[in-house]
Amino acid sequence: MELYFLGTGAGMPSKERNVTSIALTLYDERGTMWLFDCGEGTQHQMLRSPLKASRLEFLFITHLHGDHIYGLPGLLTSRSNQGGTTPVTLFGPAGLEQLLEPVLRYSQAHLSYELIYRETKEGTVFEDDQFEVVCAKLDHRIDSFGYRIVEKDKPGKLDAAKLKALGVPPGPLFGRIKRGETVTLPDGTVVDGRSCIGEPIPGKVVTVLGDTRRCEAAVRLSRGADAVVHEATFDSSLASLAEAYYHSTAKDAALSAKEAGAKRLILTHISSRYHEDEAAKLLLEAQEHFPRTAIAKDHASFPISASAE
Repeated sequence: MELYFLGTGAGMPSKERNVTSIALTLYDERGTMWLFDCGEGTQHQMLRSPLKASRLEFLFITHLHGDHIYGLPGLLTSRSNQGGTTPVTLFGPAGLEQLLEPVLRYSQAHLSYELIYRETKEGTVFEDDQFEVVCAKLDHRIDSFGYRIVEKDKPGKLDAAKLKALGVPPGPLFGRIKRGETVTLPDGTVVDGRSCIGEPIPGKVVTVLGDTRRCEAAVRLSRGADAVVHEATFDSSLASLAEAYYHSTAKDAALSAKEAGAKRLILTHISSRYHEDEAAKLLLEAQEHFPRTAIAKDHASFPISASAE
């Protein structure tokens, strides 16, 4: 599991930062990629990355401002041209389907795969035996959502030494025991599989927040997360501007991560007023309040570890 940043700028792109798009690669977990927001130029950024649009499974839109959605038509149609055939589920606020479908229709776009729309509402928006995705509304000028991606705990490891001591022969019985079944050995010994499995391996938690002022929902979604992606459009000297435009400062992001007990904070959505060397002040400001902070750059990747760093 890894976060890969395709775009880390705020409303206006710059020479150093494209507008927002973030990939969560789940190649080991399910062989797919999930994308959070799709600002203009996302498909170009993907061409310069190791990511493949054909592996896109879910696309989560935080809100309908242009710097988060204007790349959708291009990416979705290019996915067809690049051989993508598996369905894509598009999660987003009310109005997303009404906005996107006319563009695809009037441009006579042909998708070689099914596009499924799911309107985002607070609560669980997706769940299967591997993951649960929970969302909540943040504090922005329009409806803006944050997403909490929770990987479910994995079964513990087999206690190989115990199995050997019990005389369990390698082979199919190992699989049954790993599933927690009770098996009878050829000599009549009964083995309770549950007693031969270690503690469950905790799943990872990743939080990706849309544009927002500091708010309780952001803290709730970030509680105990292994990684939190939080906007940091301004530094605290422009706190009044951040408040007026419903954005966060780097300090706001750090205080939210600290209150949530998160393990790592990654800053993104950086205003174009901060050139690369000036963006360092945002990082330093956040680290004063939450030391385990990094600032994302376009094409930066962050492996997700379930242990605190």
